[in-house]
Amino acid sequence: MKPISSDLVLENQGGAESMKIDSRSLSGGFAVAEAMRQTNPDVVACYPITPSTIVVEKFSELVANGEVDTEFVAVESEHSALSACLAATAAGVRSQTVSSSQGLAFMWEVLYAVSGLRLPVVLHCANRALSAPINIHGDHSDTMGARDSGWIQLYAENPQEAYDNALVAVRIAEHPDVLLPVLGSQDGYTVTHSVERVDVLPDEEAKKFVGKYIPEFSLLDTQNPVTFGPLISPEHAFELKLQGIEAMRNAEAIIEKVGEEFTSLTGRSLDPVELYRMEDSELAMVVIGSVAGAARVAVDRLRSDGIKAGLVKIRAYRPFPSLRICEVLAGRKGVAVLDRALSPGAPYSPLYGDICSALYSHGVILPLASFVYGIGGRDTYPAQIVDAFHRLEHESKLGTPIPQTSYLGIT
Repeated sequence: MKPISSDLVLENQGGAESMKIDSRSLSGGFAVAEAMRQTNPDVVACYPITPSTIVVEKFSELVANGEVDTEFVAVESEHSALSACLAATAAGVRSQTVSSSQGLAFMWEVLYAVSGLRLPVVLHCANRALSAPINIHGDHSDTMGARDSGWIQLYAENPQEAYDNALVAVRIAEHPDVLLPVLGSQDGYTVTHSVERVDVLPDEEAKKFVGKYIPEFSLLDTQNPVTFGPLISPEHAFELKLQGIEAMRNAEAIIEKVGEEFTSLTGRSLDPVELYRMEDSELAMVVIGSVAGAARVAVDRLRSDGIKAGLVKIRAYRPFPSLRICEVLAGRKGVAVLDRALSPGAPYSPLYGDICSALYSHGVILPLASFVYGIGGRDTYPAQIVDAFHRLEHESKLGTPIPQTSYLGIT
């Protein structure tokens, strides 16, 4: 089905000139495929896996129709897909791949190799539960498992954000102060297969924004030979790993800088931490991904009942915005953290643990509550989030955190 589209003139936020954009009805998967076309990667290597297959199918169609001159490599596995991207990027070209769930897990070895080699590969992930039992629906088990692999992580709430993230990911990854791979995520089916309005930049504007990838080093530059991934001794390994840590620190400022440039171009915010009704809030909830929509509805219902609730949505999860989180949460009477992933054996789930560490390290002490939702693609409704806020309100009056994780939607 051809996406519905209409021309729309958008006045740049900077006010310099108007820009004609294309407003379309696109799923999150098709939106990412369109962004990939506009960034024109030299190599895309993929092995399709549900629910990210929609991206691969659409992009391969664009290649077959001659709408993009990418070399599309249909490999035999996800491990091979990321390995091909590693080799292509080391050879000096722009490369991207797509995956989900077990596919991302099969890439595990190569995830660390790509980040360790400081190669700016972009991976588009449709979040999906990890088996067993087999489940093809969305939760954050896959990407949360990769949170320490050295990849920058961006999360999209809706198809528009999926498109925007896919564009800025290239700029962030290829910035000379970063040179790290970027993983852009959207919730499987909830975003990948849901059709909404997406404002698409004109090709020339998207191309200008992303720019051309000009690597400092290339395996194919025979006049300046280099080695990638040699065996390294303990005398140097530590220092090289710390360079990756420093690059991740640099990435936080670059994400904000690129986001500001994108906002001036489109008028759309790319704030790594997005706030909703937080100005005078007494209770707050921290979320990632598509649940933010239901959470906003819950906040509005609570506000109409006289409860000062607010919402914090994290869009850039790695590097984790510790200082910003502390600034926006300090002084609240209580904070609830919603995770869409489990962490067996750990005290709490990933996002909650990161929030705890950030607050403690900056001397911010306040009542915290941990909630897990949506495992295996289970729907989460505003009423459930309202109930979580009510429980947080009750516990915050006692001045103590809820002692254990609560599970939304479990009776």
